[in-house]
Amino acid sequence: MTGRILTVAQQKGGSGKTTLAAHLAVALARHSGEPVAMLDVDPQGSLGTWFEAREERLGEDNTGLEFRTASGWGARREARSLAKSHGYVLVDTPPKTDTDAKPAIDVADFVVVPIQPTPVDLWATSQTIQLADREGTPALLVLNRVPPRATLTGETADAIAASGYEALTARLGNRTVFASAMGKGLTAIEDASSSKAALEIKALVEELVEKTG
Repeated sequence: MTGRILTVAQQKGGSGKTTLAAHLAVALARHSGEPVAMLDVDPQGSLGTWFEAREERLGEDNTGLEFRTASGWGARREARSLAKSHGYVLVDTPPKTDTDAKPAIDVADFVVVPIQPTPVDLWATSQTIQLADREGTPALLVLNRVPPRATLTGETADAIAASGYEALTARLGNRTVFASAMGKGLTAIEDASSSKAALEIKALVEELVEKTG
């Protein structure tokens, strides 16, 4: 087995990288039926904190995921090692740190870039896209924390299309269940399976699997 390595990256802080990485990992495991691993290269360790909460809630042997940490260039080796025994490896990266993000982007099959629908986020995203381009890794944008009926969302989507960046059609709304589920060591599809948030994640994963093969 050689699994897909998906690195979640965004140079701008507060974009929802960790929440997206956790939700994608759980949803991909359910959707594919394959083992999924998570690799945290963010020194803040938010993903690790979530995973510890998950172990406490579900038991260490029942998380449905494998978790590892790495830093700097060790991320490349660890991701490749995990890909040998997992269908997917989700890598969570720190913001504003090319030194840590670069190896994680270099080793990835695809970079998933969460972007909130604001001009500032789109400007910041260009830095992440350029880094992915330099490493020869295709990038996929995901509109995240999208407010309902916001004109700015449509304007941002138009700006993304005009920029030539590739964005997934599926979007994630600005929903409190994403954060509340994370606080329990869970994800929206586990904590609120019939919620709009859960449906959005499922649609996103279906499109992501189609795009990444």
